[in-house]
Amino acid sequence: MELSAGVHKMSVGQPPAGRGAACLICKGICSGFQPHSWRKACTQCLCSQEDHAPTSDSEDDRKMGRLLADSCYAHLTAKVKGGDGLRVYKRNRMIITNPVVSRKDPTFNTITYDWAPPGLTQKLAILYMELLPEERRPVSGTEGALYRRRQLMRQLPVYDQDPTQCHGLSDAEAQAMMLFVKSYKEEALGVGEVALPGEGVAPRDDSAKHKNGQGALEQQGPPTNGTVGSDGKKSEYHCDRCGELAAAESPVVYAERAGRDRLWHPTCFVCAECGEALVDLVYFWKNGTLLCGRHYCQSKRPRCFGCDELIFSEDYKKGPDGQAWHKDHFCCWVCGQPIGAQCSCSQRFRSL
Repeated sequence: MELSAGVHKMSVGQPPAGRGAACLICKGICSGFQPHSWRKACTQCLCSQEDHAPTSDSEDDRKMGRLLADSCYAHLTAKVKGGDGLRVYKRNRMIITNPVVSRKDPTFNTITYDWAPPGLTQKLAILYMELLPEERRPVSGTEGALYRRRQLMRQLPVYDQDPTQCHGLSDAEAQAMMLFVKSYKEEALGVGEVALPGEGVAPRDDSAKHKNGQGALEQQGPPTNGTVGSDGKKSEYHCDRCGELAAAESPVVYAERAGRDRLWHPTCFVCAECGEALVDLVYFWKNGTLLCGRHYCQSKRPRCFGCDELIFSEDYKKGPDGQAWHKDHFCCWVCGQPIGAQCSCSQRFRSL
């Protein structure tokens, strides 16, 4: 895999989006997001970029399109017209319209979900949403929609998949990152499938996977999770995380890389490291567990405590508590002096 000239020219880092956006933490104090030159944070209030009003739907869809492209989940993306092969996420939005009967003309109550699991009937999709905590449902214009968008930034940072969004990569580091991304797309990346117990993870056409350069994900034989009822059919499926029964008429989540024997309640489909719900059902599979993109990537590569990017050089700094730093980033948050130099700043160490 060769590093293109375009990647090389852009690998010095791209300015963060959202300049001037209000801080969700420092309301009324921060006058708007002013990006640091390499930290993913505001120079005014020191809060992270995700603590400011997050990016737009179109930016998120482009990021997700790049993540899922060249994987066996490329069917969830579409080519951009005139975009030189770039792909965007075919994000499934769901609009529910319920009539409200009054004495006069009927009106309609419309609920729009910014995201819903793809490939479901509306009835099953609604059942899935009703199982989520109300404050986590991605209804447009609500805290749940904002939570989803912030989790997209947190769990799937664009600089974990795109060398052009990283700061100052050398050619060798950019090449190593591209190989790393290719590897996790082939070996770990997955998107959960919502279905009723016993109905998920239907075998796919292997030829379609090979067209995308992916090996087949083996799913042989019937699922063994569950007991056989008097009618000879499987019943009493259990959640892989909590061990509790999965109700027969209640949707669950399957992970293709986990096989057909494992399923999760919607609220149990979470990252094993941070415990947060896996945004848009995107997971990374490692050693029999589900991880979000952030925690999978930093389980494979050190993450700089200063800029939050993965480190693709073997020459880096280990700081207090074993934290990893790019050598140039091992410095005071405020004045920029190397850690160990005499300074009286109060924000010498700050995690993003």
